[in-house]
Amino acid sequence: MRLSVVPQERRFYSLFKKQGELVSEALSQLRNSLLEGESRHPRLRELEHECDDVTHEVYSLINKTFVTPIDAGDIYTLASSLDEIVDLAEEVSDKIGLYGVKQISAAARAMGEALAKAGVELAAAVAQLEGFKNLEPRRLEVHRLENEGDRITRDALAHLFANGVSPNDLVKWKDIYDLLEETMDQCEHVANLLEAISIKNA
Repeated sequence: MRLSVVPQERRFYSLFKKQGELVSEALSQLRNSLLEGESRHPRLRELEHECDDVTHEVYSLINKTFVTPIDAGDIYTLASSLDEIVDLAEEVSDKIGLYGVKQISAAARAMGEALAKAGVELAAAVAQLEGFKNLEPRRLEVHRLENEGDRITRDALAHLFANGVSPNDLVKWKDIYDLLEETMDQCEHVANLLEAISIKNA
C-alpha cells in the first residue's frame, strides 16, 4: 500500500470522464451517420476537436502536477488512446465522404452498432476509474464486441470478393472496413489499458 503526504491532483479523473463521454458520443454519431447514410458528419468533426482540447489539458496537467493519482505514463497513454478512438471515428466518416459512397452496407451499419455499444462501455469504465470499481465486466463486454466486429469484418470482406464488385469499390470498402475494425481494436486496447491500470493500483 502506497502512502503519500502530498495531495494528489484529482482533476485527471474528471478529464478522463469527459474524454469517455466524448468517445461514446463520437461512436454514437458514427453509428447514426452509417445508419442514415450520411458522410462527413459535422458533429464528429466538432467532437474530434473537443477531445483534442481535453487531451491537451490532460498533458498540461501532467506537466504541472508533482504527485499524480496514477502513474504519469499511464495517464498520458490513456489520454492519447481515448483521443485516438475519436480520431478514427472521424476518419471513417471522412473516408465515406471522400470516396463518394452513396449506399452504406449492412456490414458497416452492424459495425457502427457494435462500436456505439463499445463506446457506452468505455464511458462507464472511465467514469469508474477513480476507485477502480467494476472495470472487469466492462472490459469483457468490449472484448466480446471486438470479437463480434472481427466476425462482421471477415464476412464483409468475403462478401466483397465473392460478389464481383468493381476494383474501385473493392478498394474503397476494404479501406472503410479496415478503419472500422481498427476503431474497434482501439476500443479494446483502451479497455485492456484500464484493466491493467486498475491491477497496478490495486
